[in-house]
Amino acid sequence: VDSVARVTDIMSEITAASNEQRVGIDQVNEAIAQMDQVTQQNAALVEEAAAAAGSLEEQAARLADVAGGFKLAASAGRPQQRVAGKAPLKLAA
Repeated sequence: VDSVARVTDIMSEITAASNEQRVGIDQVNEAIAQMDQVTQQNAALVEEAAAAAGSLEEQAARLADVAGGFKLAASAGRPQQRVAGKAPLKLAA
């Protein structure tokens, strides 16, 4: 009878340990699923940032082309009015 009770106790401990392991594995699986979701979100954000950077690069190139058509001249052969001790810059096409 004593050995039957001991086996029953051992079986109960095994059952309890198995349940704890199952709960732990479920938690690990949930954490992995959350990490996967965050990784996918980060990948989408990286794609959006890359697209925005490409668009910004194109806009900067167009702005440089437009601005390249202008020249800055400190004087155009005639005296200019001084403001705060400095000669103003004049745009010359």
